[in-house]
Amino acid sequence: MANNKSSKKRIEIAERNRVLNRTYKSALRTLMKRCFTACSAYSQEPGEAAKTAVQASMNAAFSKIDKAVKVGVLHGNTGANQKSRLSAAVKSATEPAAEPAAEPAAAAPA
Repeated sequence: MANNKSSKKRIEIAERNRVLNRTYKSALRTLMKRCFTACSAYSQEPGEAAKTAVQASMNAAFSKIDKAVKVGVLHGNTGANQKSRLSAAVKSATEPAAEPAAEPAAAAPA
């Protein structure tokens, strides 16, 4: 336990910040899971309503990630990594898989 007034105060502040950071992280995980489930739902049954839900969930998650980075709950690189994961999931779910184009046979030299 702390012995002086300033160290007691630091303990109280650290606990307060821990609880606030925990709520940010919890909300962030929830929004990311919602986005991933919306992507899987869209890939199961594509439709305009499902695509709108995917975009809305991605925007909400991006907003929360940016706020968490700004406040200092997350490191900037961690936020960028999570946004990249979300973008890749949304892209793979919404855009049809691009089939590799057949390479034309090179003409043999005469």
